[in-house]
Amino acid sequence: MSPLSRTGVSLDEDLLREFDRLITKRGYQNRSEAIRDLIREALLTETIDSNKPVVGTLTLVYDHHVPNLSEKLTATQHSAGATVLAATHVHLDHHYCLEVIIMKGRSKEIQGIADRMLALRGVELGKLVLTNSGKELKTDNHSQHSHAH
Repeated sequence: MSPLSRTGVSLDEDLLREFDRLITKRGYQNRSEAIRDLIREALLTETIDSNKPVVGTLTLVYDHHVPNLSEKLTATQHSAGATVLAATHVHLDHHYCLEVIIMKGRSKEIQGIADRMLALRGVELGKLVLTNSGKELKTDNHSQHSHAH
């Protein structure tokens, strides 16, 4: 674990009051943890914008009665090659399915794959969530993580 550095931040009282309200609502124990998470989120945004390696999940809800939709979703995943790591498919009801697709690669490539699937007729809802690929995560718990995956 790298040593901690202390820094001061000047904030408008109203802004600080709203920040304290938000971090209490989210269950943070202190401002430092909340600020660290905000910095991590900003760094993640930079990673995504820079087309660096990331991992992501694409969650889709779609009507499986739409002709050829299932085949098009499968074909898009197959054409993505090693970028698609896994997919989980769940039947929600008579018409709708939920699929979660796990991907790893450069952010623009993953976004392009997601956009192609989200644009298909019959896909009712979808959301892509990108996060760090793990290599850049350097917290104490991860640096002492010793078993192989």
